[in-house]
Amino acid sequence: MMRYYPINKNNLLVLASMSPRRKTILKQIGIPFEAIGSMVEETLYGVMKPADIACKMAILKAESVQHIYRNRWILGADTIVVMNRRIFGKPKDNRECRDMLLHLRGKNHRVITGFCIVDPGGKTVHIEAVITKVKIKEISEIEIEAYIKTGEPFGKAGGYAIQGIGSFMIEHINGSYTNVVGLPICEVVNALVTCGSLEGFPLIE
Repeated sequence: MMRYYPINKNNLLVLASMSPRRKTILKQIGIPFEAIGSMVEETLYGVMKPADIACKMAILKAESVQHIYRNRWILGADTIVVMNRRIFGKPKDNRECRDMLLHLRGKNHRVITGFCIVDPGGKTVHIEAVITKVKIKEISEIEIEAYIKTGEPFGKAGGYAIQGIGSFMIEHINGSYTNVVGLPICEVVNALVTCGSLEGFPLIE
Protein backbone atom coordinates (compact mmCIF):
# COMPACT_ATOMS: atom_id res chain seq x y z
CA MET A 1 0.00 0.00 0.00
CA MET A 2 1.40 3.38 -1.01
CA ARG A 3 1.91 5.84 1.84
CA TYR A 4 1.14 9.52 1.45
CA TYR A 5 2.07 12.54 3.51
CA PRO A 6 -0.43 13.03 6.35
CA ILE A 7 -2.60 16.10 6.80
CA ASN A 8 -0.79 18.98 8.52
CA LYS A 9 -0.52 22.77 8.27
CA ASN A 10 1.63 22.40 5.14
CA ASN A 11 -0.54 19.67 3.61
CA LEU A 12 -4.12 20.79 4.15
CA LEU A 13 -7.17 18.54 3.96
CA VAL A 14 -9.45 19.58 1.09
CA LEU A 15 -13.08 19.91 2.14
CA ALA A 16 -15.27 19.59 -0.96
CA SER A 17 -17.94 21.83 0.54
CA MET A 18 -18.49 25.47 1.38
CA SER A 19 -20.89 24.62 4.20
CA PRO A 20 -20.25 27.05 7.09
CA ARG A 21 -21.27 24.31 9.55
CA ARG A 22 -18.71 21.80 8.27
CA LYS A 23 -15.99 24.44 8.21
CA THR A 24 -16.77 25.45 11.79
CA ILE A 25 -16.62 21.84 13.01
CA LEU A 26 -13.22 21.22 11.40
CA LYS A 27 -11.86 24.50 12.81
CA GLN A 28 -13.11 23.64 16.29
CA ILE A 29 -11.15 20.39 16.41
CA GLY A 30 -8.00 21.80 14.82
CA ILE A 31 -7.81 19.94 11.51
CA PRO A 32 -6.01 22.17 8.98
CA PHE A 33 -8.07 22.38 5.81
CA GLU A 34 -9.19 24.50 2.91
CA ALA A 35 -12.71 24.44 1.53
CA ILE A 36 -13.79 24.51 -2.08
CA GLY A 37 -17.34 24.38 -3.35
CA SER A 38 -18.19 21.37 -5.49
CA MET A 39 -19.94 21.82 -8.80
CA VAL A 40 -22.33 18.94 -8.09
CA GLU A 41 -26.05 19.56 -8.30
CA GLU A 42 -27.73 18.01 -5.26
CA THR A 43 -29.97 15.62 -7.14
CA LEU A 44 -31.90 12.97 -5.22
CA TYR A 45 -31.68 9.46 -6.62
CA GLY A 46 -35.18 8.13 -5.97
CA VAL A 47 -34.50 4.43 -6.52
CA MET A 48 -31.60 4.37 -4.06
CA LYS A 49 -31.77 3.96 -0.30
CA PRO A 50 -31.32 7.26 1.57
CA ALA A 51 -27.95 6.30 3.05
CA ASP A 52 -26.72 5.31 -0.42
CA ILE A 53 -27.91 8.66 -1.80
CA ALA A 54 -25.95 10.59 0.84
CA CYS A 55 -22.82 8.53 0.14
CA LYS A 56 -23.22 8.87 -3.63
CA MET A 57 -23.50 12.66 -3.33
CA ALA A 58 -20.43 12.78 -1.04
CA ILE A 59 -18.39 10.81 -3.58
CA LEU A 60 -19.53 13.01 -6.47
CA LYS A 61 -18.59 16.14 -4.51
CA ALA A 62 -15.10 14.80 -3.75
CA GLU A 63 -14.58 13.64 -7.34
CA SER A 64 -15.64 17.03 -8.69
CA VAL A 65 -12.60 18.76 -7.15
CA GLN A 66 -10.00 16.05 -7.78
CA HIS A 67 -8.75 17.69 -10.97
CA ILE A 68 -7.81 20.77 -8.92
CA TYR A 69 -6.22 18.92 -5.99
CA ARG A 70 -4.48 15.88 -7.47
CA ASN A 71 -2.08 15.18 -4.62
CA ARG A 72 -4.16 15.99 -1.56
CA TRP A 73 -6.48 14.21 0.85
CA ILE A 74 -10.11 15.13 0.04
CA LEU A 75 -13.20 14.92 2.25
CA GLY A 76 -16.64 14.92 0.65
CA ALA A 77 -19.90 14.98 2.65
CA ASP A 78 -23.63 15.27 2.10
CA THR A 79 -26.44 15.49 4.65
CA ILE A 80 -30.09 14.61 4.06
CA VAL A 81 -33.18 14.47 6.25
CA VAL A 82 -35.53 11.49 5.87
CA MET A 83 -38.94 10.57 7.27
CA ASN A 84 -40.99 7.61 6.02
CA ARG A 85 -38.72 7.38 2.97
CA ARG A 86 -39.48 10.99 2.05
CA ILE A 87 -36.30 12.99 1.64
CA PHE A 88 -36.33 16.60 2.79
CA GLY A 89 -33.73 18.70 1.01
CA LYS A 90 -33.04 22.41 1.42
CA PRO A 91 -36.23 24.50 1.19
CA LYS A 92 -36.38 26.75 -1.86
CA ASP A 93 -38.91 29.21 -0.45
CA ASN A 94 -41.19 29.98 2.51
CA ARG A 95 -43.93 27.66 1.30
CA GLU A 96 -41.62 24.65 0.95
CA CYS A 97 -40.03 25.38 4.33
CA ARG A 98 -43.45 25.59 6.00
CA ASP A 99 -44.47 22.27 4.40
CA MET A 100 -41.31 20.56 5.66
CA LEU A 101 -41.70 21.75 9.24
CA LEU A 102 -45.41 20.87 9.32
CA HIS A 103 -44.52 17.32 8.25
CA LEU A 104 -41.65 16.97 10.72
CA ARG A 105 -43.32 18.41 13.82
CA GLY A 106 -44.17 15.99 16.59
CA LYS A 107 -42.42 13.11 14.84
CA ASN A 108 -39.10 11.32 14.64
CA HIS A 109 -36.97 11.61 11.53
CA ARG A 110 -33.49 10.56 10.50
CA VAL A 111 -30.57 12.79 9.61
CA ILE A 112 -28.08 10.95 7.40
CA THR A 113 -24.63 12.22 6.50
CA GLY A 114 -22.65 10.30 3.95
CA PHE A 115 -18.94 11.06 3.78
CA CYS A 116 -15.98 9.80 1.83
CA ILE A 117 -12.21 10.20 1.93
CA VAL A 118 -10.13 10.27 -1.25
CA ASP A 119 -6.37 9.73 -0.98
CA PRO A 120 -3.76 11.85 -2.82
CA GLY A 121 -3.58 9.20 -5.53
CA GLY A 122 -7.25 9.73 -6.34
CA LYS A 123 -8.54 6.52 -4.75
CA THR A 124 -11.65 6.57 -2.55
CA VAL A 125 -10.40 4.86 0.61
CA HIS A 126 -13.40 5.29 2.91
CA ILE A 127 -17.17 5.62 2.48
CA GLU A 128 -19.60 5.74 5.40
CA ALA A 129 -23.12 6.88 6.28
CA VAL A 130 -23.94 8.01 9.82
CA ILE A 131 -27.54 8.16 11.02
CA THR A 132 -29.00 10.20 13.87
CA LYS A 133 -32.63 10.04 14.96
CA VAL A 134 -34.19 13.42 15.78
CA LYS A 135 -37.53 14.24 17.41
CA ILE A 136 -39.06 17.65 16.76
CA LYS A 137 -41.61 18.89 19.29
CA GLU A 138 -45.19 19.81 18.42
CA ILE A 139 -44.31 23.27 17.15
CA SER A 140 -47.24 25.57 16.45
CA GLU A 141 -47.88 27.26 13.14
CA ILE A 142 -47.11 30.58 14.81
CA GLU A 143 -43.69 29.25 15.84
CA ILE A 144 -43.09 27.94 12.32
CA GLU A 145 -43.90 31.30 10.75
CA ALA A 146 -41.68 33.15 13.22
CA TYR A 147 -38.82 30.72 12.58
CA ILE A 148 -39.12 31.10 8.81
CA LYS A 149 -38.91 34.89 9.24
CA THR A 150 -35.49 34.53 10.88
CA GLY A 151 -34.15 33.26 7.54
CA GLU A 152 -32.24 30.48 9.29
CA PRO A 153 -34.04 27.48 7.71
CA PHE A 154 -32.81 28.23 4.19
CA GLY A 155 -29.76 26.32 3.03
CA LYS A 156 -30.43 23.65 5.68
CA ALA A 157 -31.65 20.12 4.89
CA GLY A 158 -35.03 19.67 6.53
CA GLY A 159 -35.46 23.41 7.01
CA TYR A 160 -33.89 23.78 10.45
CA ALA A 161 -30.52 24.29 12.13
CA ILE A 162 -29.99 22.31 15.34
CA GLN A 163 -26.99 24.48 16.24
CA GLY A 164 -28.90 27.73 15.89
CA ILE A 165 -32.32 29.16 16.68
CA GLY A 166 -33.83 25.88 15.49
CA SER A 167 -32.56 24.18 18.63
CA PHE A 168 -35.73 25.35 20.40
CA MET A 169 -37.77 22.74 18.51
CA ILE A 170 -35.50 19.74 19.11
CA GLU A 171 -37.08 17.49 21.74
CA HIS A 172 -34.35 14.85 21.71
CA ILE A 173 -31.78 13.15 19.51
CA ASN A 174 -30.40 9.62 19.42
CA GLY A 175 -26.92 9.53 17.91
CA SER A 176 -24.26 11.99 16.82
CA TYR A 177 -25.07 15.69 17.39
CA THR A 178 -22.40 16.89 14.95
CA ASN A 179 -23.93 14.60 12.34
CA VAL A 180 -27.11 16.68 12.50
CA VAL A 181 -25.03 19.85 12.19
CA GLY A 182 -23.48 18.44 9.01
CA LEU A 183 -20.39 16.37 9.79
CA PRO A 184 -20.21 13.35 12.17
CA ILE A 185 -16.84 14.30 13.56
CA CYS A 186 -16.19 11.22 15.72
CA GLU A 187 -16.61 8.93 12.72
CA VAL A 188 -14.74 11.28 10.38
CA VAL A 189 -11.69 11.50 12.67
CA ASN A 190 -11.68 7.73 13.16
CA ALA A 191 -11.74 7.26 9.39
CA LEU A 192 -8.99 9.82 8.78
CA VAL A 193 -6.73 8.10 11.31
CA THR A 194 -7.54 4.60 10.03
CA CYS A 195 -6.79 5.44 6.40
CA GLY A 196 -3.51 7.14 7.34
CA SER A 197 -4.40 10.72 6.50
CA LEU A 198 -3.91 11.66 10.16
CA GLU A 199 -0.99 10.19 12.08
CA GLY A 200 -2.93 10.61 15.30
CA PHE A 201 -5.41 12.87 17.00
CA PRO A 202 -5.60 15.50 18.44
CA LEU A 203 -2.97 17.13 16.24
CA ILE A 204 0.10 18.56 17.97
CA GLU A 205 1.99 21.31 16.18
